Amino acid sequence: MKSGSERKGAKKAMDFETVMQALEALGKERTKKIYISNGAREPLFGVATGEMKPIAKKNKHDQPLAEQLYATGNYDAMYFAGVIADPKAMTEADFERWIDGAYFYMLSDFVVAVTLAETDIAQQVADRWIASGEELKMSAGWSCYCWLLGNRKDSEFAASKLAEMLELAKRTIHDAPERAKFAMNQFIYTVAVSYVPLHDLAVETAKAVGPVEVHKDKPKSKFINASDNIQKAIDKGQLGFKRKYVRC
Repeated sequence: MKSGSERKGAKKAMDFETVMQALEALGKERTKKIYISNGAREPLFGVATGEMKPIAKKNKHDQPLAEQLYATGNYDAMYFAGVIADPKAMTEADFERWIDGAYFYMLSDFVVAVTLAETDIAQQVADRWIASGEELKMSAGWSCYCWLLGNRKDSEFAASKLAEMLELAKRTIHDAPERAKFAMNQFIYTVAVSYVPLHDLAVETAKAVGPVEVHKDKPKSKFINASDNIQKAIDKGQLGFKRKYVRC
């Protein structure tokens, strides 16, 4: 049987070099190609997010290490930085630096926005990004509200503010930047499903918006429709859905 110190040593935090080596060892070419097809660029290893869990268990909330990893520009390292970040230790300036480094939506929406959603400054930062007119900042701002609504109590939000945001989405979504369209569409859906006080208004908004065309710059565009997904959630009895944690 291992001693207490040996068991403790088995969970010793990994340093920067060790984490990078571990991530590289987990990389797969197939996963790398999928990430690149979604907008990732070199350097990256192609690590499936689920494969990061064993490393994450050894590095819980290590902000200095998260900063080192995020600064590499390596997609997998940047994603893992979000996993181990200590959101409460991050300032508005830190989040501005992170969003500036988020060069495609998988970073802006699933790393930066997710991390921001665990802070007390989430709404004020997200509001500023939504108003910025910059595609990935807008996308991150709307996405942050989706993470917030799907996790926090309804009482933490002002219904009047969310109603104004629904109106803004309805008025501007069709002419919004590409990734912002996806996030705004998801916001309408999330209000309808996770914020019960405005369910009816969100349903009306989704119907008024109708199908939203995306990928206009590609040979074959497609349409996303919040109404369809809201109805699916209703059929599954998911109204009022809240997740226990924002980050897995």
